[in-house]
Amino acid sequence: MIKVGLISDTHGYLDPEVAEHFADRDEIWHAGDFGTLAVADELKAMAPLIGVYGNIDGRDIRQEYPLHQRFNRQGIDIWMTHIGGVLGRYCLPIREEMEKDPPDVFICGHSHILKIGRDQEKNKMLFINPGAAGRYGVQVYRTCVRFTIEDGKIHEMEVINLGEK
Repeated sequence: MIKVGLISDTHGYLDPEVAEHFADRDEIWHAGDFGTLAVADELKAMAPLIGVYGNIDGRDIRQEYPLHQRFNRQGIDIWMTHIGGVLGRYCLPIREEMEKDPPDVFICGHSHILKIGRDQEKNKMLFINPGAAGRYGVQVYRTCVRFTIEDGKIHEMEVINLGEK
């Protein structure tokens, strides 16, 4: 069993509540727009961190985190990138790969809009955008997500509301 904390679009601000919500996590995944390496360092102090850079991230973050992460956890093929589009309508740079080889779980950020759903056209691929956890952007509420992976399935999906920005 792996307990995962998923966060995105921190834009240089990490709410102190995140440490409470992610305290028991085995891994933390950040879907881009860290804003600063200090945010990454704070998350790494909680649990091992897997991340991708976002459009606002500078050279320092881009040197440490790639544009895409494609990895496997307990038999689940996961693809994480920052700018991925919306459920059912994926961005041009990734659309071809999505058509050829869709993952089991696709994670992106960028829109600041929390969305979790199944893409019926892509073998019921699970789409997750955890919304934005930072203070900058269009979102009304700051959010992140946590879940458990066990026996090749995702369980206990929970949206965490960190309050208004």
